[in-house]
Amino acid sequence: MSKWLLFMMILLTMGCAEKIIPQSDVTRMTKEDVRNRLGSPDLVLIDVRYGNDWTESNQKITGAVREDPQAVEKWTEKHPKDKTLVLYCA
Repeated sequence: MSKWLLFMMILLTMGCAEKIIPQSDVTRMTKEDVRNRLGSPDLVLIDVRYGNDWTESNQKITGAVREDPQAVEKWTEKHPKDKTLVLYCA
């Protein structure tokens, strides 16, 4: 589980994961770092915005998958542990 926590970077940067994990357990990534890695096969972008925030938004990152932020336990196992998981909520 600690390896998975390493990848919860963007959420903490945006302040969205404070209820999920402590900030000290996560490596942060800047938006420039993410932009430079877009398209990499080692990067998985996960949009964790809540239902209406996601469906009503006209700004979505191409290739990102959406996961329910309140059901982390249900989706963590389906994402590869050897990839960099970038979660974002804004």
